[in-house]
Amino acid sequence: MFTHVEVDYPTLSRQTIDGVRYYDTPNGKKLVSITSIISHYQREIFREWRAKVGNDEANKITKQATSRGTDMHTCSEYYLKNLDIPKVQPLSEMLFKQAKPTLNKIDNIHAQEQALFSYELGVAGSVDCIAEYIGESGESELAVIDFKTSKKPKPRAWIDSHFVQCAAYACMLYEMTGIMVKKFVIIMSCEDGEVKVYEEYDKRKYINLLSKYIREFVEYKLSDYATVN
Repeated sequence: MFTHVEVDYPTLSRQTIDGVRYYDTPNGKKLVSITSIISHYQREIFREWRAKVGNDEANKITKQATSRGTDMHTCSEYYLKNLDIPKVQPLSEMLFKQAKPTLNKIDNIHAQEQALFSYELGVAGSVDCIAEYIGESGESELAVIDFKTSKKPKPRAWIDSHFVQCAAYACMLYEMTGIMVKKFVIIMSCEDGEVKVYEEYDKRKYINLLSKYIREFVEYKLSDYATVN
């Protein structure tokens, strides 16, 4: 049984405007989703990849990845909430089951699939999990935890955006509650049978990179607005 720590979070609604997701905050302000900011920053990478593999193949791969990722998040959510696991496609079930020993290193859950926001950064988003995690050090430390799926483990150099997303949630949590996480954790369950865990303690590095992502998004939106008007 996983223990859940009671933290008072407000409920946020969200909507998509011109392809960008926004969250409505308690003071009525709309804040852009960190996911939309990251997608914008990586748009050229995905544009080049789509051109390389072709639209049909890109759509097929994207659909498969989205489906298994959604299932993995659903199974992990139910498991960590001490609920019966819903029925999912066989591949997703396999990815979840092989990740269970790693998920068992999680406890004292502070947030799960929870909407967070930061007025200071001007962003919001829904975090997978914030909880204590027993990592390589052998200590149980409070972490922002993100669940991922993949065909095979990705080189660490390829997952900066995952840590940037974790940094955003860490900043949101601290602004909202005063709670500070110790590290960022990415749990990646792969079709080749491996579960890869990436841990990061250098929070400042990814907070600085987060600022770069946000700045580029804002500059793009301002230039787009100037062009239209």
